[in-house]
This record gives sequence, structure tokens and C-alpha cells, in this order.
Amino acid sequence: MDILLKYFPELTDDQIDKFKQLGELYKDWNAKINVISRKDIDLLYERHVLHSLGIAKVQTFKEGSKILDVGTGGGFPGIPLAILFQETEFYLVDVIAKKIRVVNEVAGALGLKNVKAEQRRAGTFDDRFDFVVSRAVTNMPDFVKWVRKNVKKKSNHELPNGILYLKGGDLTEELALFPKATQYNLPDYFEEDFFETKKVVHLPVKYKL
Repeated sequence: MDILLKYFPELTDDQIDKFKQLGELYKDWNAKINVISRKDIDLLYERHVLHSLGIAKVQTFKEGSKILDVGTGGGFPGIPLAILFQETEFYLVDVIAKKIRVVNEVAGALGLKNVKAEQRRAGTFDDRFDFVVSRAVTNMPDFVKWVRKNVKKKSNHELPNGILYLKGGDLTEELALFPKATQYNLPDYFEEDFFETKKVVHLPVKYKL
């Protein structure tokens, strides 16, 4: 928890309480259903929670906005973002049913009313969102094909509507087709070694009928 307060000192008592509960909830559920690697569970707050909140350093979500988390796994980045932005609606999807079960159990235990999670495959629904978030579920060209129809036309944030993608490494080749993509280096926000090559990629996505 200390690492969260280091970078998000303005957290409310309610947010702090919810973030504190995350550790035990994920340890308990990970023992039953493996959604986080065994070596990472003790580093949950750095490698999963804070990493997810890197998106919040790039864009603050407004009240009433809608965010889609594709390939959420055990609930990242969606659950930490939903705790931080409790007036924003989050829709978390993954193709693996047992992972969605964990997401729903964690969200329920925390009393998060702004989270809906379902077992669904990207590209199989037409709902529209302000932003699509994810943690490196595939390469950017394929991801854009999956989600481009799910982006709202009208932008209400500082950044244009589109994708906010947590990725690592050299993305030059992968982003060659997307000249409008902007890379935000997480070491500019977080000093831990884990974030050395980590980025948030913002890609505006043109509204598609």
C-alpha cells in the first residue's frame, strides 16, 4: 500500500480501504484460481495495481465516462482504475470464464458498483466507450481491429477517445502503422526498476459506423 500512497497521496479513506483489501482478496483467490503468476503475487501492488494506475497518470477519467477493459485477466487494469474513478463505468471482458469469476468476486467484495465483468471476446459486441484499456494482450494492429468499433465519436477528455494500452519494450516496429500514437514512459511517473521499459500508449481511434 505504501507504494500507492507514494504516487497517489490524494487517495480518500474509502479508496485506501479498498486498495488495502485487494492484497488479501487476490491472495485468497489466486490460491484457488491462478490469475496472477506465483512470483508476482507478493509484488501485487507494484507490478499489477500501480502498473494499472499508470493509465491514470496519463488521463484522468471524468464522471459518467465509460471504459472498456479488454483481456482483463484477473481484473487489470480495470479494477484498480475503478477504485480510483468510482464515478466512471468500467466494463471488463475476458474469454476465460474462471478469470471473470475472480473479477466479479473481487468487485463484489469491494462493493464496486461501477464494474461490470463478462466472459466475452473482443469484437463480438457493439457497445461504445470513451477509452479502451488493456495490458498487452496482443500486438497493436490486431488490437485496433478488435476494438475500433467500440470507441465513441464524441471526445470529452483532454486526450481524444481511443486506446490506452500498457506495453513494454521497443514499440517502434509495432507502432509504425500508427503515426498518431503517443508513448508515455512510466519511468517519468514511477521510479521503481520494474517500470524501466514500461509505457502507456495512447492511440486515437477514429469513430467507425
